[in-house]
Amino acid sequence: MNRPTRFYSNKQEKAVAKAIGGRQTVNSGATPFQKGDVIADEWLIECKTKTKNSKSFTIQEDWLLKNEEEAFAMGKNNSALCFDFGPAANKRYYVIGERLFQLLQSYMKGDK
Repeated sequence: MNRPTRFYSNKQEKAVAKAIGGRQTVNSGATPFQKGDVIADEWLIECKTKTKNSKSFTIQEDWLLKNEEEAFAMGKNNSALCFDFGPAANKRYYVIGERLFQLLQSYMKGDK
């Protein structure tokens, strides 16, 4: 059965919101004041999924830049892109910038 792309996106966004303790934005961020797909504390998350199972996923620079700009405009300090490889995927992956990766690395090493 062919389902619309929105079905798969909505399912992924709800799962991401639940996993990170956030909430799904109205209409996938297509409002003047709320952007992105999921909001959690200091985070704005853009979600991308495939409608069919796949072994590869192409990330577009525009997605990352737009999400960073929208996070800044909303007063969020952090942005990430969440993606998976389709409906049967049992893992989601998050793309973050180098600054955040360095903070995570430092935190995990116990640096202050």
